[in-house]
Amino acid sequence: MTQRRSFIQAGSALAAAVTFPALSQSGAFPNRTIKYICPWPAGGSTDVVMRSLAESASKALGQSVIVENKPGAGGMLGAVDMLTAKPDGYTVCQIPQGAFRIPHMQKTAFDTLKDFTWIACLTGYTFGLVVPTNSPLKSIKDFVDFAKANPGALTYGSTGTGTSPHLAVEEFAQKAGIQLNHIPYKGNAENMQAVLGGHVMAASDATGWGPHVDGGRLRLLATYGSKRTKRWSHIPTLNELGYQTVSDSPFGVCGPKGMDPAVVKTLHDAFKSALDDPAVLATFDKYDQSVIYLNTEQYTKFAHDSFYAERALIEKLGMLKKG
Repeated sequence: MTQRRSFIQAGSALAAAVTFPALSQSGAFPNRTIKYICPWPAGGSTDVVMRSLAESASKALGQSVIVENKPGAGGMLGAVDMLTAKPDGYTVCQIPQGAFRIPHMQKTAFDTLKDFTWIACLTGYTFGLVVPTNSPLKSIKDFVDFAKANPGALTYGSTGTGTSPHLAVEEFAQKAGIQLNHIPYKGNAENMQAVLGGHVMAASDATGWGPHVDGGRLRLLATYGSKRTKRWSHIPTLNELGYQTVSDSPFGVCGPKGMDPAVVKTLHDAFKSALDDPAVLATFDKYDQSVIYLNTEQYTKFAHDSFYAERALIEKLGMLKKG
């Protein structure tokens, strides 16, 4: 009897030894590193901002949030990754504004309104048009006059076809009655190298150009917000110059479809807390970005509304896909 009892106790202990580690491995979220995909190159303004957000969210979550760069395809590679990522919260990404417009321009692997969980919107860009300081184009008037006199000769770089910096300039060009030559790059770092190296005459981008403008290497001709920026308050907006072009592209953190609401809330709360972190706010300030916070429900509605609004813009620009 004693021997049998010992065997049962030993068996129970063995079962516990097997079961408890399994329980600890599948315990409360998160219990391991989270990957936050940045669909732009390392060193650009989005990459720097996302790393700041990730570092702050890591403290709230008690687990590391690491940023993985996957540049290319107009910022859509993170969205494509969400199609095969497990909806367990350990793989999330930035999905830029292009996800609302590129499906109207070409076939995409994803369905913007069905394939993602919109966890939280956190900030948005300041976009602007820059030229080298030795350029004869010293204003938007000079830019438009040159383009009218030389149709298709004025080259400008952007962070990719269908991105906000591309579409904003095309909208401006349409309203100005000018024809430009667009050169797409993989992200901010490449775009800045191109304009600084004289490979393009101008660049449309988020404020990765800020240090180059402040350092005297680039000249900022205009920004695309609804009002002037705090940091470059002497620079006019395209809107106030009469071109009715506004773009800011809010973004935050997204995941695959089918995520557990409790996991979504944990991630939402951690990233929202980052918006109170002085280090994060200092990074926003560096690139003249503001807090644009939307909770999960609001961000989901924003995605739906933006998808249809972007279709209207693409149609107006004559870039709607055939069929």
